[in-house]
Amino acid sequence: MRRSLVVGNWKMNGTRASSESLAKGIVAGLVSDHADIAVCAPYVYLPYIAEVVKGTELALGSQNVADQASGAYTGEISATMLKEIGVTYALVGHSERRSYYGDTDASVAARFKQAQEQGIIPILCVGETLEEREQDKTFSVINKQLDAVIDLVGIASFDAAVIAYEPVWAIGTGKTATDEQAQEVHYYIRQYIAAKDQVIADKIQILYGGSAKPDNAKGLFAMPDIDGGLIGGASLDAESFLKIFNSI
Repeated sequence: MRRSLVVGNWKMNGTRASSESLAKGIVAGLVSDHADIAVCAPYVYLPYIAEVVKGTELALGSQNVADQASGAYTGEISATMLKEIGVTYALVGHSERRSYYGDTDASVAARFKQAQEQGIIPILCVGETLEEREQDKTFSVINKQLDAVIDLVGIASFDAAVIAYEPVWAIGTGKTATDEQAQEVHYYIRQYIAAKDQVIADKIQILYGGSAKPDNAKGLFAMPDIDGGLIGGASLDAESFLKIFNSI
C-alpha cells in the first residue's frame, strides 16, 4: 500500500523568524507518522529550517534545483549544494516556474535528473492551464511533460520520484477541481506510468496540487489515486497545514 505524502510549498513568503516559527509549529503539532510530510522553504532559509527539522518526521524540500551540476550559472543552486544542507525533496517544473520563468519540459527534465543524481527526490509538477483544459488538451499536455523526463532518464527513474498534478487553472484562482476531476487525472497519470512499468505505477506517490485546504482535503485524499497534496497558501499556517496532513 502506498504511503501518503503532504508537502508544503512556502513559495516566496516569510522571514527567517517567521519561517523558523512556522517549522517549529509544524514539528510541535506532529502527533502521528501515518504519512510523510515535508516543507519546501525559500533557498535562503533552508539551512535554518534544516536545524529545526533535524531528527524529526518533518522533511526538508527546496522549491527548485539547477539543471546543471556546477559552473558559470549565476543565481542557480545545485543539487550538490542542496544535498549538503539536508534537502530530501526538490520541486521541479512547478507551474509558476514554467509560466513566469520560462522553465521548459527539457529544462525540467534536466532538473529532475540533477536532483536524482544527488539522491534528492524530485517532485515533478505537471498540469494544464485553463485554456488547455477547455481545448481538451489536459492529457496530451501531461503526456508531453512526463515524456520529457522519461526520454531523458527512463521510466525507472520514477522509482525514486514523486509526481504532483497541478491544475494550473485551480491555483490561486479560488477554483478547485472536484474530487472526481482530480481523481480522473491522477488515474490517467498512474495508467500512463503503468503502461511502461506496472510496479512503479503501483508505488509512485501522485499528489494533488490545486489549492487544497482543510475543508476539501479529506475528500480529495479519499480518492484512490490521490496520495496526498502539494499545499501552497494553506501551508503558511501550521494549524491549517496540520489539519490537511491529519485528514489523510
